[in-house]
Amino acid sequence: MHPALTFQFERAVNEYAQWQAVPAGDRSDAPPWWWSTALDAIDETATMPLEWCATLGVADGSTYAKGAEVFRNALAGQTYLPQSENFPRRLKAI
Repeated sequence: MHPALTFQFERAVNEYAQWQAVPAGDRSDAPPWWWSTALDAIDETATMPLEWCATLGVADGSTYAKGAEVFRNALAGQTYLPQSENFPRRLKAI
């Protein structure tokens, strides 16, 4: 797997962990920049590190393609894509 994609995927996994740590009612929609990661890794058969599997909630030894599916599922059906300042928590109206 290309090192740039590995780096991009690691960033998305770390952001996913931050996003999941926010209570569901306060959590922003999934960020649009995950789309590129999800699409770039769609056919990757390399195995993800165990820590990433745990973070994404997939079985140990899952492929990057399986991890990419987690990002696609988080984005599916959204009608609003937050800006970076609205991630990972929704901004509260004043």
